Amino acid sequence: MLDPVGPPPRWLRAFVEPYALWLNSPTFPDHVHEVLLAFVVYQSIHSFISPWLSPILFPKSYPYLSARTKLNWDIHVVSLFQSVVINALALWILFVDQERSSMSAGERVFGYTGACGFIQALAVGYFIYDIIVSTVHLRMFGVGVLFHAISALWVFSLGFRPFVNYYAPVFILYELSTPFLNIHWFLDKVNMTGSRAQWYNGMLLLSVFFSCRLIWGTWQSAVVYGDMWNALQQTWSANTAHALEGPVDISANVFTDAGALCIDETCARANAEISKFKEFTTGGVPTWLVVTYVASNLILNFLNYVWFYKMVETVRKRFRDPAEGAPAKADDKSPEKAVKLEDLAQEIVLEAAAALEQEEGAPLPRDLPLTREQISLATDSALENLRRRKD
Repeated sequence: MLDPVGPPPRWLRAFVEPYALWLNSPTFPDHVHEVLLAFVVYQSIHSFISPWLSPILFPKSYPYLSARTKLNWDIHVVSLFQSVVINALALWILFVDQERSSMSAGERVFGYTGACGFIQALAVGYFIYDIIVSTVHLRMFGVGVLFHAISALWVFSLGFRPFVNYYAPVFILYELSTPFLNIHWFLDKVNMTGSRAQWYNGMLLLSVFFSCRLIWGTWQSAVVYGDMWNALQQTWSANTAHALEGPVDISANVFTDAGALCIDETCARANAEISKFKEFTTGGVPTWLVVTYVASNLILNFLNYVWFYKMVETVRKRFRDPAEGAPAKADDKSPEKAVKLEDLAQEIVLEAAAALEQEEGAPLPRDLPLTREQISLATDSALENLRRRKD
């Protein structure tokens, strides 16, 4: 599938190309305009759109937030916008990109499509924005958030070699849970903590997190490891067998002629694009590149399991603690007990969502104005209960 945005201006491509080739990122000039446009959009939402639109949409909440919380609000607006847009586009590409779907194992490592490069460009533009925000507000967010942004930028930038360009829309779907995480945060800030809306959103958050990050993410990680192992074996074999004859072009064993089945020009161009940068991958894949990618992926997957374990522990502690809202006996069918069980279930979901929010680094609502903290025990949120127990 061709890039849906199209090529950059010639002058911009000519300016960027020497630097991109020096960095061994030959596909970057085809997407530099998308990276710049994505960054400008994200930064504009942060600096102008959110501060202007938020007081209009939430006049009873946003104007009364502290400066620190307003900054977090604007950052969450950018995150919500970015995650919704890029996930929608990634799903669209997964379903309609026929050239991508027809790739062989070798093409999934060395091949390229403009549509997957488009997803990479949007992600890179966001992580550049994220690095700038994390650096400017380093004391507020900490070094860990900055390192996370740098690592994510590094991993997605590898696709411009091209390297596992095929998997760009696959792994961006890790972020399918991010919109629900942001909505959870916003509901707390608009004084809807503990509401039914936050409960339903929390249930979706936990379900999507488990489905996308643990099930889908683990499965796709195993698939990409297998593809990279095959590519690495092919590289070692070529370099060993012809050590005295010089470098060997492995492209003949990687790229297929899928374009022979095309009946229109667009299909032929899209299939030709898969091997468009084959001269940059003729020597195979460097071992250090595979090791770096696998290490980064393992760390991210490990963190996902740790975060989910924290959520499970939160639920288990809630059942172990002899709290007032303890579950009723199985044979108790009274409406009052049913209501208490429903309230308990709601609280458990909100506590688990709060645990995930805290583990992923999202700030908890400790910086709300005092007037919003003076709420009755009847409407106390599960987040507040969780925080008091931790103290």
